[in-house]
Amino acid sequence: MKSKFIKHKNIPLLGKHQLPIVTDFIFQETEKPKPVLIFCHGYKGFKDWGAWQLMFQAFAEAGLFVVAFNFSHNGGTLENPIDFPDLEAFGNDNFSKQQDDLQSVIDEVLSQDFKFKNQVDTKKVILVGHSRGGGVTILKTANEPRVTHLVSLAPIKSYADSMPTGDELLAWKNEGVKYVMNGRTKQNMPLYYQLYENFMANKEALDIEAAASSLDLPHIIFHGRTDNAVPFACAEVIEKLSKQAQLIPLDTDHVFGAFHPWNQNQMPPVLESITNQIIEFVG
Repeated sequence: MKSKFIKHKNIPLLGKHQLPIVTDFIFQETEKPKPVLIFCHGYKGFKDWGAWQLMFQAFAEAGLFVVAFNFSHNGGTLENPIDFPDLEAFGNDNFSKQQDDLQSVIDEVLSQDFKFKNQVDTKKVILVGHSRGGGVTILKTANEPRVTHLVSLAPIKSYADSMPTGDELLAWKNEGVKYVMNGRTKQNMPLYYQLYENFMANKEALDIEAAASSLDLPHIIFHGRTDNAVPFACAEVIEKLSKQAQLIPLDTDHVFGAFHPWNQNQMPPVLESITNQIIEFVG
């Protein structure tokens, strides 16, 4: 008898920061509990970007319980999780909120009260993070003993790398806000100075390299040599620090050949290869 394929999309989870964490659960309904794979998107990202959903479906078809979510303050809403209608939320996002959101997702999925608890193997939990989400998952893995495997897709190595200095930092402080252009939506997206204040106030807890150096679990890193958003050298730093890390260098860009919107029914070849390797990695 063929198992039933389930995709529950845009389920609001309640976190610590008022706004909902918009979440997908994707799996094949069977009697066997499945390893949990939780995906974290990157900066100006979202769970429905590009070919991510095709990757999630492949994971589910391989026997994983897939959880993908939008950070509560990524700028999307429950009604519109793909674009960025809530720029005020985006401007008030920070790195601590992202840690809290991911913890809320982990706690929900591994809870005895979880709606699909019979489908979940709580003893095998895989975090997958792309770009800035790669930094989020490195930090969380260092502080969450229930995580058993880590996958880093073009990960950052430090939040400090994205922080302005000198006159640019002073202008940000004086004006209280700076703006970044979204190339896809053409929105000027605000970043309030609270982001920098949060980083400085929690610098030790948000030290990605220190977190990586404490990791001692199966860890695989995929990074493109022609990545113009996060330099390949970042992955090399993380690999040296994380005790069991394996770096897979790729001749590709930051998003592994995908773009948004992705209207094809098949992943780009590089992302498909990565997906297959992740499935093999988590066993």
